[in-house]
Amino acid sequence: MDKAKEQTHRITVCTSCRHVGAPCHPGLDLLKHLQAAIAEAGATLSDDFSLEGSVCMAGCDRPCTVAFQTSAKATYLFGDISGEADIGALVSFAELYRDRPDGLTREGDRPKMLGGKTLARIPAAILSAERHATLLQ
Repeated sequence: MDKAKEQTHRITVCTSCRHVGAPCHPGLDLLKHLQAAIAEAGATLSDDFSLEGSVCMAGCDRPCTVAFQTSAKATYLFGDISGEADIGALVSFAELYRDRPDGLTREGDRPKMLGGKTLARIPAAILSAERHATLLQ
């Protein structure tokens, strides 16, 4: 596998509303604005992240939902994301997340606009045999 692809971080935005069985227009708008903000933040950030829409992410009671994930790092799911109002906080979190070797952050480390919006922090589930060879012996 290409090392650059292995390091790519992914931001996923819920763009399909399970309740109505149709596209989630706020999610689609959020994805569009977030793509523009990541591109505007500079080549290093846009090179490190892929952005995609997804079917229902089960955050229906707290839309819009956004996930940050990559191999060997914790995954974060945020809810109650308010379109353009939270774009700057999502970009700031992307930089913080990218720079943490394990992806872990405390609530106080995250941008204030994301306070109380963390739905889940899921520990890294994928162990790289190369990186953790001593643990596997």
